[in-house]
Amino acid sequence: MENMLLVGLSRQMTLRRQMDVVANNIANINTSGFKAERTIFEEYLSPAAREDNFVGRDRRVSFVQDRATMHDFTGGATEQTKNPLDVAIDGNAFLAVQTPNGERYTRDGGLQINSQGQLVTAAGAPVLGANGPIVFQQTDHDINISQDGTVTVLEGINRIDSVRGKIRMVNFAQPQRLVKEGSNLFSAGPGANPQPSTTSKLNQGFIEKSNVSSVVEMTRMIDVTRAYTELSNMLQSQGDARRSAIEKLADVPA
Repeated sequence: MENMLLVGLSRQMTLRRQMDVVANNIANINTSGFKAERTIFEEYLSPAAREDNFVGRDRRVSFVQDRATMHDFTGGATEQTKNPLDVAIDGNAFLAVQTPNGERYTRDGGLQINSQGQLVTAAGAPVLGANGPIVFQQTDHDINISQDGTVTVLEGINRIDSVRGKIRMVNFAQPQRLVKEGSNLFSAGPGANPQPSTTSKLNQGFIEKSNVSSVVEMTRMIDVTRAYTELSNMLQSQGDARRSAIEKLADVPA
């Protein structure tokens, strides 16, 4: 296969990957605490591929390589809900939650109380405190979450002020090493070690929205679609020219 077709195919593969990332961002525009992703591509100069019709550096064939996907940890807009279980993180921290696969991390502060009285995320993962999951009693009311994560309630008819735990907030020296999973969760990848956050704060009654810009992502989708269409047309023209040349060569008298 000619080098042009190989280079075009490498570009089509990266465009498809970019479209997958953009589509996932758009699908999570309304997901609380969602962090957008960005694709990173780089030039790959094949050490073996050569074009002898050129001289110098132009002889090396340049391909497009899908290098990595980068997390965009820019903070999303906060929205006031007045729900006492909703919290928005002011800072670069994450909430630590418990899952069947181990400890995970999220920015989704839309919390609930499950049937066991545990404070959980919208996906049902228990929110971890300093001593494990935070558990409420049936007589608890007037839940208050302070900026440092301390959860207090008024207990029973005597309205006794009681502490139910302190929500763990952690941050990472290298957040790009976090691995995105389903249910709006991150896992700690190699070299990503959670550390207690001392500067981030929780705002009760607010929730952080997705940081995805619908206008920007739709523009990216249009750009990717146009680039893929133009490239497909160019490769089709190249294929037609090659087919025509082969047919003409076949008509040459022996």
